[in-house]
Amino acid sequence: MTAAGRLGVGIIGAGRVGPVLGAGLAAAGHAITGISTVSDAGRDRAQALLPDAPILEIPQLVERSELVLLAIPEGELEALVSGLAATETWMPGQLVMHTAPGFGYGVLGPALSRGAIPLAVHPAMSFTGTSMDLVRLRESFCAVTAPTPVLPIAQALVVELGAEPVIVAEADRPAYAEAITTATSFSSEIVRQSIELLGGIGLEHPGAVIAPLVRSAVENALQSPPPAAFPE
Repeated sequence: MTAAGRLGVGIIGAGRVGPVLGAGLAAAGHAITGISTVSDAGRDRAQALLPDAPILEIPQLVERSELVLLAIPEGELEALVSGLAATETWMPGQLVMHTAPGFGYGVLGPALSRGAIPLAVHPAMSFTGTSMDLVRLRESFCAVTAPTPVLPIAQALVVELGAEPVIVAEADRPAYAEAITTATSFSSEIVRQSIELLGGIGLEHPGAVIAPLVRSAVENALQSPPPAAFPE
């Protein structure tokens, strides 16, 4: 990072996560060099959240950026990183940060071999892909995994987004990802089933009916002490 801490940020992926994080970094004073997307929906999200960011091809975007944000599906991450290393696209000293929950910085090894600095940062929240997420980020935590010398860089970027960084060890990323997936999929499915049941008995606006219940139940669960491993 420069003395002023400002970076040129390129974003690969315009799903629900990339444009939001880009907008958060832009609000912190970083310059968005461009965003890479191949879908119409991605272009629409980029235009809504990053209207001044050009749509670029990946090699051109990487070449222009000091920080490359990889906000793509987890299953595509390894191939992309390796492919860009094979074409010698990564640059020495360049920050490369991915947002996949199940990987630490090890998946960025091919970029590291080209001299890049690997960072793994996952925001523990459910994204809508809209400006609403910028508010939610300020109430969220981000799992941070990186080599010890550069951990402060990852933590500083999270703080600039308005979130709270929590360090997760490389070996613990799979367990972290399982916890995130469990909480997200379980809560979504239970709420969906409850809405369907209430709608089935003729209640209007069933989501509004159970919203206070769900919020209070979650708050109570979060405030309860964890069960003892060996209860007496």
